Amino acid sequence: MNPLQHILYIGTNPGYFQHVHHSDAVTLTAVNNNLQAVNYLKAGRQPDAIVCDYHLSGQNGLHMFDWLRQRTEYNSTPFVLLNKDFNADLFKESFSKRVDDFFVTSSTPVEDVLDRVQFLCAHKKNPVNTASLPVTEVYHMPLSKRIFDIAVASSVLLLASPFLLLIILAIRLESKGKVYYISKRVGRKTFDFYKLRSMRTGADELLKKLAKEKNQYNKTEQQTITEDTPCPRCAKLPEGQTCSPVMYIDTHHICDYWFNEQKKAKAKASSAFVKIADDPRITRVGKFIRNTSIDELPQLINVIKGDMSIVGNRPLPVYEAELLTVDTLSKRFLAPAGITGLWQVELRGRGGDMSEEERKRLDNEYADHFTDGRYSFWYDIKLILRTIPALLQKGSV
Repeated sequence: MNPLQHILYIGTNPGYFQHVHHSDAVTLTAVNNNLQAVNYLKAGRQPDAIVCDYHLSGQNGLHMFDWLRQRTEYNSTPFVLLNKDFNADLFKESFSKRVDDFFVTSSTPVEDVLDRVQFLCAHKKNPVNTASLPVTEVYHMPLSKRIFDIAVASSVLLLASPFLLLIILAIRLESKGKVYYISKRVGRKTFDFYKLRSMRTGADELLKKLAKEKNQYNKTEQQTITEDTPCPRCAKLPEGQTCSPVMYIDTHHICDYWFNEQKKAKAKASSAFVKIADDPRITRVGKFIRNTSIDELPQLINVIKGDMSIVGNRPLPVYEAELLTVDTLSKRFLAPAGITGLWQVELRGRGGDMSEEERKRLDNEYADHFTDGRYSFWYDIKLILRTIPALLQKGSV
């Protein structure tokens, strides 16, 4: 049986830990802000772990973490940061500072947080000797790959410039708006991604609706939990009682347990990737430049800038990348972003018929090849050669 753990909670939502008071494994002391926490610790009390909200009156939770890490007596005390909603920037900052863990309270049962705290308490008291561990290498683009990227991108842009001018003129004549399109994409970093515009202006406004109706990656399973379905746990309790804290959303309320169950059901029924079959937003010129991949040519500027490589994993829109940050297959981001690659070649070779799971697998397959010390310049060349016949196929993928 695990020893009794004492947690210092810093925050304004002690109700999240209401079940702790009935636990035989954990005790809890709650304070409202960093000042109260500092006074508590300076009084000589030594908690087994500290769980802290990010949003506090005065200084935020990371300021408290900085204060603790300046004092060696707390080096072995686990520090877990909580935030109500997921924030990608806060998530990255937290782990760059080396907090022990980060949880989103709106989607994480308190039992998961407590299990993690107990695990950290057990292992931080017997830390691994980091001196014996191999030093993690900083990512560097292989010199041969970078030289090849610049040479190819510059040459193709120079040779294609007269043809590009004609395509740009055709885009401008068919529909109003800019002839190019810029969006934020995520590879090994977030960057401005360049393409020739293949859709009508205002296309982004239609994406949410079309993603639900025509996304070819959507799963076919029907959602069994709806917003009108009552919580089965609350239904077994006397009227007026709920199985977990009540959340008030707009004009209705829902217990925390059932809110999270609905959220999980929606996530299971949705897809991380969005690709619209027979997309009605695409213009006639846009259809041509997409089928021939001419719309990709401005990405050669990204290659010259160092945002991308000729061969790599396709950079994702931010909303797709955020869904993969918690996915077990997110190691695709360990490889550089690329104009073409294993997934793109396989997808076109099959006429666009590929499941989301297989797309993830192919992305990770290239990442494995790239990160396991098996990078080969000639492997990239083979993928480029396979891209050429794939570009000659008909039909939109």
